[in-house]
Amino acid sequence: MHVNKLGHKHIPNSAPKQIQFVEDKQEFSRFPTKAGRRSLSRSISQSSTDSYTASYTDSSDDETSPRDKIQVNSKGTNDFCVKNIKHAEFGRREIEIAEQDMSALISLRKRAQGEKPLAGAKIVGCTHITAQTAVLIETLVALGAQCRWTACNIYSTQNEVAAALSEIGVAVFAWKGESEDDFWWCINKCINMEGWQPNMIIDDGGDLTHWVYKKYPNGFKKIRGIVEESVTGVHRLYQLSKAGKLCVPAMNVNDSVTKQKFDNLYCCRESILDGLKRTTDVMFGGKQVVVCGYGEVGKGCTAALKAMGSIVYVTEIDPICSLQACMDGFRVVKLNEVIRQVDIIITCTGNKNVVTRDQLDRMKNGSIVCNMGHSNTEIDVASLRTPELTWERVRSQVDHVIWPDGKRVILLAEGRLLNLSCSTVPTFVLSITATTQALALIELYNAPEGRYKQDVYLLPKKMDEYVASLHLPTFDAHLTELSDEQAKYLGLNKNGPFKPNYYRYTFPC
Repeated sequence: MHVNKLGHKHIPNSAPKQIQFVEDKQEFSRFPTKAGRRSLSRSISQSSTDSYTASYTDSSDDETSPRDKIQVNSKGTNDFCVKNIKHAEFGRREIEIAEQDMSALISLRKRAQGEKPLAGAKIVGCTHITAQTAVLIETLVALGAQCRWTACNIYSTQNEVAAALSEIGVAVFAWKGESEDDFWWCINKCINMEGWQPNMIIDDGGDLTHWVYKKYPNGFKKIRGIVEESVTGVHRLYQLSKAGKLCVPAMNVNDSVTKQKFDNLYCCRESILDGLKRTTDVMFGGKQVVVCGYGEVGKGCTAALKAMGSIVYVTEIDPICSLQACMDGFRVVKLNEVIRQVDIIITCTGNKNVVTRDQLDRMKNGSIVCNMGHSNTEIDVASLRTPELTWERVRSQVDHVIWPDGKRVILLAEGRLLNLSCSTVPTFVLSITATTQALALIELYNAPEGRYKQDVYLLPKKMDEYVASLHLPTFDAHLTELSDEQAKYLGLNKNGPFKPNYYRYTFPC
């Protein structure tokens, strides 16, 4: 909706688990707990309520909360809460456009819908509700699942898409511009339906998982599997695992190759410029920019800005990522060293208070501050809501924060996820992630008892390779096949996997 994204590697602290995937025995890595992960007890006020793209339905009835409306779809059903069900036709067009660049997911839908591998699955989802997500949801429905959905952040929902899903019977509780109270109300409505017990969770940020665990502990124990796609949510799963409270298996999609190396890197490389241009019309050439964090998201952002002629600095805590930044031609600095001279600050860490009030006080007039990490905690926005500072809304998701001396700092999306709040993200990249999520759900749901323990798992290499292969026809790409002699020499199966689990895929910036 939105991380995602520290980009740091983890060294396993225990032997890999041997489990069976589909018909082959594959080696899975048990993703280890890392000291210093964010606590599960993050307060509700710090929820991962990030953001998404502009919506068609921004107008006449904005003053009326969807919670105060009585709406029914054409079938007479009212098990949903969206901005305006009458805009479903516009949402259907958006979904059809997205389908054109998500051919791999559509291919998976066609291949598997006869078998109905998700028959009986009751999936509750909390993600960015966009046209691309709708293609995923409709694929899950085609494969036999019942779905109820809510948004993982308060600005993420494309209202017309939510209406289109509600029209076909998917229970959606979300609209663009929710309040914090609305956000948690929607999550609860999505889960708490009489006679309906979810058995699968797909989450982006961990808020849904956290809510079910805290509010419905008996229901949480009946969940057969969790699929999580953001670094924030993955951290929270490991907190549960470390405390011995994770009573269901979970798939860490965020650290799968097909998510981290494509969605995090390539998606952000294209969408960072789009988000900044749409909101500020900024000229990048010659601008001094600080990118906080040099994980996959940071790498994508720096590459795009460098190509546009910006002078780019990087801040990092990790010596390996720092060395990568140096070798890629970026100066690694502490933020305080350059805070008075930079024009743009972009956070990409998944951490909290990366940019503090003291640093914001020292920024020069006209500076731009924004976030590309999943959570909305990276910029200390709360410290700016004080009487001496004036907030002036100049555009949708663009605020001028004005100091007593007249200095203005431009804050985008109130510190929430820039690309998903203020622009769009490439549909093709989202197809890769959505296909990975669908396969992870199928695997967890159909796994025989005992295959997965109450732990967090990485996706197998074979699954990553399969997702990649589904997307190659788009480029008319033709894979070379190993001869028997070559396969024997390398010690590989001719059909893969072609790399060991510890292989680190690298990408040029």
